[in-house]
Amino acid sequence: MKRVHLIGICGTGMSAIAAMLKVCGFAVSGSDGAVYPPMSNFLKEQGITPTLGYRAENIEDDLDLVIVGNAISRGNPELEEVLNRKIRYASLPEILRDRFLWGARSIVIAGTHGKTTTAAITSWLLYHGSLDPNFFIGGAPINFNSGYRLGCGRDFVIEGDEYDSAFFDKTAKFLKYLPDIAVVGNIEFDHADIYEDLESISFEFRRLASLIPRLGLLLLGADSDEALSLRSSAHCRVETFGLSSGADWRAKNLAIEGNTTKFEVYYSDKFYGVCEVGLVGSHNVRNTLAALAVASHVGLDSSNLIEGLRRFLGVKRRLELKGTAAGVSVYDDFAHHPTAITETVSALRAAHPGRRIWAVFEPRSASACRNIFQGEFVGSFLGADEIIITGVYRDDLPVNERLSVEKLVDDLKHNGKSARHVGTTNEIIDMIVSECRVDDVVLLMSNGGFDDIHQKLFEALKRASSD
Repeated sequence: MKRVHLIGICGTGMSAIAAMLKVCGFAVSGSDGAVYPPMSNFLKEQGITPTLGYRAENIEDDLDLVIVGNAISRGNPELEEVLNRKIRYASLPEILRDRFLWGARSIVIAGTHGKTTTAAITSWLLYHGSLDPNFFIGGAPINFNSGYRLGCGRDFVIEGDEYDSAFFDKTAKFLKYLPDIAVVGNIEFDHADIYEDLESISFEFRRLASLIPRLGLLLLGADSDEALSLRSSAHCRVETFGLSSGADWRAKNLAIEGNTTKFEVYYSDKFYGVCEVGLVGSHNVRNTLAALAVASHVGLDSSNLIEGLRRFLGVKRRLELKGTAAGVSVYDDFAHHPTAITETVSALRAAHPGRRIWAVFEPRSASACRNIFQGEFVGSFLGADEIIITGVYRDDLPVNERLSVEKLVDDLKHNGKSARHVGTTNEIIDMIVSECRVDDVVLLMSNGGFDDIHQKLFEALKRASSD
């Protein structure tokens, strides 16, 4: 049995690869600077007990491999020990490629937005179609209640993250994933900590497109000019999907009923079928189209796919309804980019017409903490009625680079919106509980744990309703 140690094991991807390796028969250990739910609970369920804190002595003599998380940098005592002793090390993407993707039909779902949901729908459709897929996703599809699956089928669906791989490899993760089929729904500027501008991100996507074999398939979002520009980099068949009239896979006549969207699908201008999926928002229609295109390409018929869509349950933290208490519906979402916030708020507005929407946002990602989206954030919240912005998570950033929450709130007020800067989780909860009304909708947005505000607010609303 080979021994593997993961530095930074409590990251979403790192904990998943740890579990996958254990299933494959490896002895797995790991450490992290912070160990807390939900990942600590997940690892415990897999029989893996992470060590709290990084120490050189965690790198034991019998290790065969060390996997270095992409948040780990020089100076980490475990990393320094690995380098000093020349113990074999690798990044997470390298392990995925070398252990799981050679020999598989690799289906890479990429793009600035929608990767997780598209990968989840695709995986579910392949599973529903009895193809027994493998998958590795940066979220938990509710149908599987896990971000990974090791099946017996040929297909491996993988969320293709454009973030860098490790301290020793600053190229995009998805360049390691050996794509046979790739989806790029959209390309926008993000990850300001590693990319200078939109062009530098687009360059990585062009490299991805160039890697697809001639017998493969590249699916591009027809509603994104930047995504469509990848066509010239591809050496394989290219198809498009979206709401635009020229899309190969096109959705028409969208109708939202509660938390469900119905729409007609056309492929090459021929009627494909009427689809129904338990998601809302035009962005999720695009995600669904991409998944349909992939699943159709690997051989599943339309009737099977349409039935599979009806049974798709969504993804945790992607417009996830946490519950309703005191007549108030509480949603959790991963949105942290202006476009994602705009689409998420718009989707909730369409699903709940006439209801008051609270948009609560924690600026947490590397880009959201910076002032690069200072102006764009204003427009992204205009569809909400009550807006609460917390403090910037990265308060170590220089003031001249940091998002100004005060200015954002002032600009929203100048646009006629009710907006406030509220510092702590408890203050936010107290404010919402005291001011909310029956039929209000609360949308909590962050790409982090947000101090477990979702559960705390829900419990506070329940207590208030029983008083």
